[in-house]
Amino acid sequence: MGLFSRRPAAPTASDLRRERHAFLLLREERLRDLGGLTLEMYRHDHFNPHVVVERCSELVAIEVRVSEIDALLAAARGIRSRPGTICACGAPILIGACYCPSCGRDIDASRPAESAA
Repeated sequence: MGLFSRRPAAPTASDLRRERHAFLLLREERLRDLGGLTLEMYRHDHFNPHVVVERCSELVAIEVRVSEIDALLAAARGIRSRPGTICACGAPILIGACYCPSCGRDIDASRPAESAA
């Protein structure tokens, strides 16, 4: 396999939460800046709608990215909460695993017992 043919590693949930927090802080800062900019344009009687539209589109792009991150985090929570993704010992089961990485139980043998309970 070539060096450039590998896919980048998927971000972890903590990375996504950190990125989301940074974007929310950036959104709040840009929102305050937009209000200050609008006030200054009003004070100087020089309103420039193109600047306001540009700043608003930047805010919308930030909000879109935050909603994408929220969807990724919700999907990650959904995977964890599905039955069969946690062994009886409490360890997470990797996708495609035949045995529990923690206790060594046979995953396929333990699934019918879990669904009956």
